[in-house]
Amino acid sequence: MASETGTIITRFAPSPTGYLHLGGARTALFNWLYARHHGGKALLRIEDTDAKRSTQDAIDKIIEGLDWLGLSFDEEPVFQSQRAQRHAEVANTLLANGHAYKCYATPEELEAMRAEQRANKQPMRYDGRWRDREPGPEQEGQPFTVRLKVAKDGETAIEDQVQGRVTVRNEEIDDYILLRADGTPTYMLAVVVDDHDMGVTHVIRGDDHLNNAFRQLPIYRAMNAIEGGWDDPVYAHVPLIHGSDGAKLSKRHGAVGVEAYRDELGILPEALFNYLLRLGWGHGDREEVTQDEAIELFDLDGVGRSPARFDIKKLQNLNGHYIREADDARLAQIVAGEMAGSVDGEIDQDLLTRAMPVLKTRAKDTHELAENARFLFAKRPLTMTEKAAGLLDDEARARLAQVSAELAGQSDWTIEALEATTKSLAERLEVGLGKLAQPLRAALTGTTTSPGIFDVLALLGKEESLARIDAQAVSANRTQD
Repeated sequence: MASETGTIITRFAPSPTGYLHLGGARTALFNWLYARHHGGKALLRIEDTDAKRSTQDAIDKIIEGLDWLGLSFDEEPVFQSQRAQRHAEVANTLLANGHAYKCYATPEELEAMRAEQRANKQPMRYDGRWRDREPGPEQEGQPFTVRLKVAKDGETAIEDQVQGRVTVRNEEIDDYILLRADGTPTYMLAVVVDDHDMGVTHVIRGDDHLNNAFRQLPIYRAMNAIEGGWDDPVYAHVPLIHGSDGAKLSKRHGAVGVEAYRDELGILPEALFNYLLRLGWGHGDREEVTQDEAIELFDLDGVGRSPARFDIKKLQNLNGHYIREADDARLAQIVAGEMAGSVDGEIDQDLLTRAMPVLKTRAKDTHELAENARFLFAKRPLTMTEKAAGLLDDEARARLAQVSAELAGQSDWTIEALEATTKSLAERLEVGLGKLAQPLRAALTGTTTSPGIFDVLALLGKEESLARIDAQAVSANRTQD
């Protein structure tokens, strides 16, 4: 099915009762990619009808998370809470045309009905007691709900684009409520009306909504019989994401808001985009897929029927790949933002940019990048880790004094020249290069892990390098006095 203009239209419809989690982000991604692949439109609808649980903060976080992932939608978001009048209008149209009816059953009656069904081990369904019944004088002024009159014979089949053909007997679907007694619409009604009015042609969502499709289709078909133009959408119900242990994804697996992957785990948006894409969709053995490639390749026939398994280590490894591929100036900006407030003085982004080629070679996340870059902005005297301090014994400090004297005469402060000079000194002292490099690393960075020591010297520059070396060599000279 396509819209009246022939355009494919998808939608992502989160409920703002929490932040944008992985499953929701992937649903948004699949909808966005399908629309982009087919030259269609991807729309956003905020299903904020649960006034008690919906928050503006959650709405803001959802939109922020989508923007961060690079998912830009083609129209302004639709807010479901603002469309209650339209939902009620459709319900009343169904009522006026005999496709719905008023139900005056009281809460007490319905609870008694359910209790009897439980006792008899019957399915919990409304029994249709007001389906063919006219209200009498005793119902005058009494509250009522509006229920859809669902077909009771035959079956309904859906040709799902992921699940294949799925069939349900109509008798399994009860006459569910469209309008509550206070006149507010139910989720089932609101979703159908909004999808129709937004021109949605393809409903791509989690397979936990598959049963809902069989409850929503009767509304489409009843309204189509009344007005025409209410064509069935194309359905694609995507399996849910599970943890690495096969259980439903939860917080213990890392099921947190998308922003947490950025802020707490240091994940780049393109890495999460790629990882979410590969959670349940595949194209041959491709692992790394750019956004442009994803738009070109994505289609529903690549979506599997089995639940995908989330693996944080795979995400981190993929993130490492994208860090190595990322623009150095962009990484420097991200790292500068992460380091702000935690280092003294201004952060030199130009220096960070120059350092990125050596900083990013082994980093798995932006936090690791920031941590590895701290030595660039450390103030003297440097704070030493326990391991680094352990390398600076009297002998090592004496050698640092010799290194300082040798490097002080170095006019060519390049990686190649610094390496040649230091190696030459090690040979004259008849020690391995490590005997000089290890205390040098401690003196220059305060740690035992860093980029290559000659990279460090080149990045810090001659003046700062010698000052840091001398700060650790002086005490050794004093000890010898």
